[in-house]
Amino acid sequence: MATSRREFVWQSAATVGAVLVPPGCEGGQDSRKKSTTEPAAAFEPGYLALERSGELAKREQTLWQRLGDCDVCARGCGANRPAGEVGVCSTPARFKVYSSGPHFGEEAELVGRNGSGTVFFSHCNLLCSFCQNWEINHRGDGSRTSPSELADIFLGLQRRGCHNINLVTPSHLVPQIVKAVRIAAGRGLHLPLVYNTGGYDNPEVIEQLDGIIDIYLPDFKYQDGKLAATYSSGVSDYPVVAAEVIREMHRQVGDLQTDPKNIATHGLILRHLVMPNNIGGTDRLVRWIAAELGPDTYFNLMAQYRPEHKAFDIPEISRRITKAEWRQALTWAREAGLTNVHT
Repeated sequence: MATSRREFVWQSAATVGAVLVPPGCEGGQDSRKKSTTEPAAAFEPGYLALERSGELAKREQTLWQRLGDCDVCARGCGANRPAGEVGVCSTPARFKVYSSGPHFGEEAELVGRNGSGTVFFSHCNLLCSFCQNWEINHRGDGSRTSPSELADIFLGLQRRGCHNINLVTPSHLVPQIVKAVRIAAGRGLHLPLVYNTGGYDNPEVIEQLDGIIDIYLPDFKYQDGKLAATYSSGVSDYPVVAAEVIREMHRQVGDLQTDPKNIATHGLILRHLVMPNNIGGTDRLVRWIAAELGPDTYFNLMAQYRPEHKAFDIPEISRRITKAEWRQALTWAREAGLTNVHT
């Protein structure tokens, strides 16, 4: 099972997750073969072409304008962030980065031999009660960073041989990230960008990322709006918003593509954390994936839930999932017809 983000941040040690072939799909149905392989020479990150054409500069300007009456994420708080105001994410225009480095606990196609170049941004727009990185996302631990400094981080990860730039919790920082990408692209950045999100993004902002982001890595947490509001600070529209943005992500990049070394170059990887008492609605989600995205969608079904932060005081999520709950989640995925399930 993949090492959690928390363990990576605090221990800088992780193991690559295994691949699950759903029961009934044995005999040559290894899910690692579901990703399409393309020649290495055929790949160039999309943001380089946009920068050459001048389109990336236009996108940066358009996105930056959203900060003045902020609707960068799906919260739409309206804070004037360049003036120092903050909304739910507690982040003015000048943001924080907690840590960065090669991460070996992500999906195998992101990790490769040299690791995924992961940047952990501070603060979050979801603020889940069970957050496993609450010190970073709720308390906001980290160091103030500028887009120029973030570009330096990107280029440092590239020099270390990382296979991609993995942007963790980026939803509230898209304008700043795009500005940093422009700076880094001018200085030689050529790695694919991974947009690693909790799924509560502004659909209009995701549309602006078309051609900029190479690999989308969203989590689809809930299928029930009341439960989303209960456990993630009032986001009752989360299921509708997440469904819309994930459809758009898939439209932009399609199914996961890899190079001859099985390193991801572009495409969608969808994650879902199995929760106690089926809080996340796993049974409904797997049917949605099969119907809306297709049965071959790269789907990481995660079993590593553990109570953190405020979850100890909420009886229904104050424990880990049981073996029976995990087996049931796998059964639902198989019954839905999903053929590219990873754990």
